[in-house]
Formats: sequence, structure tokens, C-alpha cells
Amino acid sequence: MTDPVGLRQRKRQERHRRIEAAALDLFETRGFEATTIEDIARAADIAPRTFFSYFPTKEDVVLADYADRLNRIIDELDRRPTNEAPWAALQAAFAAVAIDYQSQRSALIRRFTIMIDAPSVYARSLQLQAGWEDTLSETIAVRAGTDSADPAPRLLAAAGLAAMRASLRHWLETGHKEPLPDIVGEAFTRLSEGLGPGPTAD
Repeated sequence: MTDPVGLRQRKRQERHRRIEAAALDLFETRGFEATTIEDIARAADIAPRTFFSYFPTKEDVVLADYADRLNRIIDELDRRPTNEAPWAALQAAFAAVAIDYQSQRSALIRRFTIMIDAPSVYARSLQLQAGWEDTLSETIAVRAGTDSADPAPRLLAAAGLAAMRASLRHWLETGHKEPLPDIVGEAFTRLSEGLGPGPTAD
């Protein structure tokens, strides 16, 4: 017999993908600001109110993969050796995500091009990343066994996210010719060197 719960879930996933595909096509052809929820609903063959059962805002369609990216980073952190330095573990986790991004190059370029051209989408991405920072800092604190009074986990999480964000922006603005994982690795290395002791005065 067909599992009714599984069937409903598959139908929901299919509709989610249909809405997302229709919206991205419209954002590319008409522009993000010029595209309305009604336009997306019409293209996806759904009622406008149904849209909000799948996405909280129009901006969230562009950023639909964000939750998966955060889960990937956390999963990679959980796989790292418990005695590994927090910054090294964080760098390895972001490197794994950068490889994912590289393998999904076309989709990534498409989403980020829309985001860069739409200030509200970029603002929403920063809002979501603030939540990433909370989750990452908590994960780092648990790994290191530190308490809430220690600012190091949040500093590490914020620095790691900044390195990834700057790397992605550089990758896109330079025509995505250099491998993204290499750019991310260099960004982490530079931050690591910059956080060390400065030159001594003569």
C-alpha cells in the first residue's frame, strides 16, 4: 500500500521545487522587485496564499538553500576530531561547504546574482546569517567546553562567516575563475595570521 504520509511529503516537496523554480525564472527575467507574489503563484499554478505555506517571504525563495548550508557546516563540525583547534575545525567545515558550492556552480551563481541585485534579499541573507552565528557559536562552545561568558566561540563563528561571505563575493566579482575552496582557504589563513601577535616595535 502507498504510504499516505510519504505521498503527501513528496507532493509538498514537488510543489516547493515548482514554486522555487518559477520564482527564480521570474526574478531573472523581470527583476526581483518587479515580480509579485501573485506573479509567482500564477507561474507555479497555486493560489497566492499557498505561497506563504512554503516561504515566509519572497526573499526566502532566493535563499531557500540556506538551512541546508548551515546544517552541512554543523554536520562537518560534528565530524571533526574533538581535540582539533576550533579555528581549524571551522575552516575544514567551511571548506566542505565551499566544495558543495563549487559543485553547484550554476545554481549558486544564479541565486547570488539575484541577491546582489536586490538589497532586500541581501539584507535578509544577513539576518539569516545572524542566526547562523548563534548556532555556530553554540556548537563551537560545546566542542571547546567553554561557558557562555567566553566570547571566543562567537568571535570564531563571526570570523568564519565573514571569511565565507567575503570569499563568495570575491569569487562572483572576479568571474568565478579561481576555485572557491581555494579562496575560502586563503581567507581563513589570512584571518588566522591577522589574529596572531603583531610585529614588535624596535
